[in-house]
Amino acid sequence: MLEISYKKECIEAGCDEAGRGCLAGPVFAAAVILPPDYYHPLLNDSKQMTARERFEVRQHIIDNAVAWAVAEVSAKEIDQMNILNASFEAMQRAVERLSVRPDHLLIDGNRFRPRLDIPYRCEVKGDARFANIAAASVLAKTFRDEYMERIGEEFPMYGWAKNAGYPTKAHRVAIAEYGLSPHHRLTFIHDKDQLSLF
Repeated sequence: MLEISYKKECIEAGCDEAGRGCLAGPVFAAAVILPPDYYHPLLNDSKQMTARERFEVRQHIIDNAVAWAVAEVSAKEIDQMNILNASFEAMQRAVERLSVRPDHLLIDGNRFRPRLDIPYRCEVKGDARFANIAAASVLAKTFRDEYMERIGEEFPMYGWAKNAGYPTKAHRVAIAEYGLSPHHRLTFIHDKDQLSLF
């Protein structure tokens, strides 16, 4: 069973991102403050949940969270600041959008570079251990998946409704055949390890 938060004596926001390893589209992040009695039996690391479960839990989070917010950093910004900094920036933008200011941030992962004056703690695989990070992972992934599906309607050849911009073989073959879209991350495209077709 997930713990609600790490610091239970204060207002803590769990933060996570989605789309860090993609060839196209923004990186999304979410910040979530849960009530101390929050529970949903399906809540878990979003990668361990089905799409149906994620959307069911997302609505429950939206309806029951003390506060929640989602933010993004565009592909163009990712090219300018690199994906690691873009992931940090997306999480901080999400925190800034919260209707309640947290006293503490619980960050999924092993690194963070803050620009906000809020204490934080990093937790590796925190989305499988803490409910507030798991909730953030669900929001970040579902909102990003919906975004990629929408922009994929304009560029159906890349299959973003299925691959969400990740470097699947079909996605890489489509880039080789059709070239790049305005939504592709150029710094990733020129990384031979990312784009190798073989």
